[in-house]
Amino acid sequence: MKTFALNSVDFLDTPDHKRFYNEQLFTEVAPKYDLITRLLSFGRDEVWKRDMMAAIPEARPDVCVDLACGTGDLTLQLKRRFSDTQVFGVDLTPGMIELARQREGASALTFEVGDMGNLRFDNESVDIITGGYALRNAPDIDTALGEMARVLRPGGYLALLDFSKSPSAALQWAHYGLLKLWGGLWGALMHRHADVYGYIAESLKRFPDREDLREQFQRHGLTPVASRRYFGGMLEWIVCRKND
Repeated sequence: MKTFALNSVDFLDTPDHKRFYNEQLFTEVAPKYDLITRLLSFGRDEVWKRDMMAAIPEARPDVCVDLACGTGDLTLQLKRRFSDTQVFGVDLTPGMIELARQREGASALTFEVGDMGNLRFDNESVDIITGGYALRNAPDIDTALGEMARVLRPGGYLALLDFSKSPSAALQWAHYGLLKLWGGLWGALMHRHADVYGYIAESLKRFPDREDLREQFQRHGLTPVASRRYFGGMLEWIVCRKND
């Protein structure tokens, strides 16, 4: 079996390089994605997503989109929460979309390959956007936020779960070391390459800290209305409302 051989530090310098790396990385991890997500989160991932979904205010949306949908678990939660809406799952990796379409209940959803930095949806045509570990993996974070803001209707909601970067430099390095060790262990065990999940730490190093991220949301007309952190602040979901 061919071993994944790319190193993330060589591909995070430009959006094009990061997009290429993510396509290769998530093609590699797709068959084991659900398992590794449970292992890395100590089995808490589904609970975090349920908590985030419950924090989205009551609404009667027509169109919902789950970005970087992976194998579609959060997409299905979105459909369960808003059963009468049209729900799309979008992911950069064809292998993820193929697995999502095989999930029980997928026939009620629309899964498609797409880039969150170049969405096919019309301006102000989407009521709710979700993303599990989505924004940190965007080839260009500001471009992705701009696209989310563009397609969201005024008063619509954006809900994102991801690793969170503390404003404290000391905590940043502590969290980086823990993630590099924990992710590297599972990367070595499951793919014979520590950087497959060590990438999480490298991508978080380049991610805005919590304060800067909220400023970016506000610049795009997205106002945080709810949030919750886990694991000492290493994970956080944020729900934003698009300004009227």
